[in-house]
Amino acid sequence: MSQWSQVQQLEIKFLEQVDQFYDDNFPMEIRHLLAQWIESQDWEAASNNEAMATILLQNLLIQVDEQLDRVSQEKNLLLIHNLKRIRKLLQGKYHGNPMHIAVIISNCLREERRILAAASMPVQGPLEKSLQNSVVSERQRNVEHKVSAIKNSAQMTDQDVKYLEDLQEEFDFRYKTIQSLEQSDKNSILIKQEMLALQAMLNTLDYKRKEVLSKIGRVIHEIDVLMSNMLTEELLDWKRRQQIACIGGPLHGGLDQLQNCFTLLAESLFQVRRQLEKLDELLTRLTYDGDPIPVQRPQLLEKVNFLLYNLFRNSFVVERQPCMPTHPQRPMVLKTLIQFTVKLRLLIKLPELNYQIRVKATIDKNVSTVSNRRFILCGTHMKAMNMDESANGSLSVEFRHLQPKEMKSSAGSKGNEGPHMVTEELHSISFETQVCLYGLTINLETSSLPVVMISNVSQLPNAWASIIWYNLSTNDPQNLSFFNNPPAAPLSQLLEVLSWQFSSYVGRGLNSEQLNMLAEKLTGQQVSYNDYQLSWAKFCKEHLPGKSFTFWVWLEAILDLIKKHILPLWIDGYVMGFVSKEKERILLKDKTPGTFLLRFSESNLGGITFTWVDQLENGDVTFHSVEPYNKGRLSALPFADILRDYKVIMADNVPENPLKYLYPDIPKDKAFGKHYSCQPNEVSKPSDGGGKGYVPSVFIPVSKILNDSTDPHSPSDLLPMSPSVYAVLREHLSPTVIETAV
Repeated sequence: MSQWSQVQQLEIKFLEQVDQFYDDNFPMEIRHLLAQWIESQDWEAASNNEAMATILLQNLLIQVDEQLDRVSQEKNLLLIHNLKRIRKLLQGKYHGNPMHIAVIISNCLREERRILAAASMPVQGPLEKSLQNSVVSERQRNVEHKVSAIKNSAQMTDQDVKYLEDLQEEFDFRYKTIQSLEQSDKNSILIKQEMLALQAMLNTLDYKRKEVLSKIGRVIHEIDVLMSNMLTEELLDWKRRQQIACIGGPLHGGLDQLQNCFTLLAESLFQVRRQLEKLDELLTRLTYDGDPIPVQRPQLLEKVNFLLYNLFRNSFVVERQPCMPTHPQRPMVLKTLIQFTVKLRLLIKLPELNYQIRVKATIDKNVSTVSNRRFILCGTHMKAMNMDESANGSLSVEFRHLQPKEMKSSAGSKGNEGPHMVTEELHSISFETQVCLYGLTINLETSSLPVVMISNVSQLPNAWASIIWYNLSTNDPQNLSFFNNPPAAPLSQLLEVLSWQFSSYVGRGLNSEQLNMLAEKLTGQQVSYNDYQLSWAKFCKEHLPGKSFTFWVWLEAILDLIKKHILPLWIDGYVMGFVSKEKERILLKDKTPGTFLLRFSESNLGGITFTWVDQLENGDVTFHSVEPYNKGRLSALPFADILRDYKVIMADNVPENPLKYLYPDIPKDKAFGKHYSCQPNEVSKPSDGGGKGYVPSVFIPVSKILNDSTDPHSPSDLLPMSPSVYAVLREHLSPTVIETAV
C-alpha cells in the first residue's frame, strides 16, 4: 500500500494535520494524482543536487501533462482547469530554483510519515497533548470571534462619524444663512424660532460627538484588552508550537489565522485613526464651550498609536527558523561557510507595504555569548518583504544565501574550547526593519531561536542534542547562556521527543516497549516516567556505563544506520531494535526454534544484530546472536539479503539457514521478501557466467557453531561465497575439506 493510501485512511484529526502543509507550493491534487510516482523518487537527494532536482522537476511536469491528457479525454472540466493552473504555477515558481520544490516535497513526505507514525502510537505523549489542548482551541475561536466583532464595531462607528459630519454640515449651512441676513430680519419671529432650532441642533451635535468618542474609546479598549491577553497568548503558543515542531514534533499551524487577526486589528486601528482625524477636521470648522473633541481626541489618538506600535512589533516573526538545506531535519544548526535559509513574515498584511519594507539580517547583535567566538554573515543580508514569493500571498521575505563566517579571534582563545563547549554555545540571528505608513514610523526587530555554530560536520550530532535540550526545556527565545547551568528535563517529555526523532527522520516512531528500554538505558533502572528528571550530562556528556560513548552518540548512530541501510525494514515495523539481551531471551525462549528478532547493538555504535532461538537434542533452549553488522558491512550487502542468505555450519558440516520466523511468528520470506534485492543465484556452470567464463557470485554471510561451544554469541564471518559456488563445492569436495576452507 502506498504511503498516500495509508494517509487517506487516517482519522479526521490526523487528516487535518496533513491538510495544513499542502498549499500552492505543492498542491494536494498533484500529491493525489501522482502518489506512486512521487513516492518512488529520491526527493531528499535532489534537494541537495541541482542537476537531479532539475530532471525531477521536468519529469514532474511531464507527469502532470500526462494527467492532463487523461482528464481531457474524460472531459473533466474542473480537473482540467486546476491541472492547467497548477502546471503553470509549478513551472513559473520553480523553473529558476528546482531544488526548492525538492525540499518542499521531501518535507511533505517526511511529515506524512511522522503523522502516520503518530497515528500508530497507542497514546499521545504529554507534549503533544499540551499542544492540542482543547482550551487553546477554544481561545483561538474566541480571538477570531472578538476580532470580527471589533471590525464590525469600527465600521459601525464610521457610519456614526458620517452622520455627525452630515449633521454638522447642515448646522453650518443654516447658521451661516442666518448670519448673512440683515439685522432687521434677525428680529423676526421665524428667525428666532430658527435660532432655537439651531441651539437644539448644536445640543444634538454635542451629544453625537460625545457618543462617537465614547464608541471609539470602547473599540480602542476592546483592542487593547484583546492584544494584552488572548492575542498575546495565541502568539506565544504559536512560537512554542514552532519550537516543538523544530525538534520533530507535530507540524505547527495557525500562522495564517494569526495573520488574519493581526491584519483585521491593524485595519480597525487605522480606521479609528481616520475617524479621529475626521473629528479633528470637524473641530476646525466648529467648536464651542464644553466641546469634548479637544479634550478626548489627543488621548485617544495617543492610545491608538501606542497600540499600532505594539501590534506591528509583535507581528514581525520568524516564520521558518534558520536551517541548512543539506540538513532539513536539523534546523538551527549552522555550519560555517555553508548557506542557510530563514523566512520572516509580517503578520499585518497591507497592500501599501508590498516591497516597501527592507529587512536586514545580522548575527549576535547587542548580545554577549558564552565564548570568544564571533561571526559575521556573508551573502545577501538585506531584502525587501513582498507578497509575491509566498503561495498564500503573505507579506514575507526569505533569505536563501546567508553564510556564517567565523571572525579571527585572539591567539589561543579557540584552542581552550572542547568539543562540547563549541556545541553548547548559543548564538542569535537578528533581523531589523522600519515601517513607514500613514505618518507613523515604527522600528521592528526580531530574532531567531538560538542557533549552534559548527565548523565541522562531525560536531552536528552534539549540536543537535543542544538544540533538542534547549527547545524542550524552555520557551525563552533568547537565553544564550542557557548551557551555563542547563536544567534537567522531564523524562516523559524527553522520551516523546526521542520518538519524534525517529518518526521525523526515519518515518516510524517508537512504541512504549522501545521507550522503556531507552528509559532504562538513560537511568540505569526502571523508573516512573512522570516523576524522573534527567540531567543534561546524563543525556549527552557522560559515557554510558562501561562504554566509550554517550547515550546520544549511541542513539544518533542508530538513526544514521536506519536512514542509510535498513529504512524500509524499519518503516514496516520489522525491527524491534531497542530490546536488551535479557529481554530478548524472555521473548524468544517459548517460541518455535528458528524464531528470531532484530535488535540494535548496545556495545557497538551503529550496529544491528539478530538473535534466534534453537533447541538442543536434550530439549534445552539455546540462543545464538551474530556479531553486529555495521554500516561498512551493510554497504556491501543489503540487510534483507543477509537474512535471506545467512547460513550456519554446525558440527556435522551441514549448512542451513536457522532463521525461520520473525518474532513472534511471521514467516521470514513473508516479512522481508519484498525487500530482497534479487533471488539467490542458481548453480551455474563456468560457461554461464558471462563473456569471461566466470561463475556469477554474491556474498553470503556464514557462521560456524560448535556443539561444545560455551559462547552463545558466536560471531559471524562475512565470506565471499555465493550459493552457486557453495553448491559446486558440495558436489566435488568432502564436508571435511569444506569445513577446513570455512
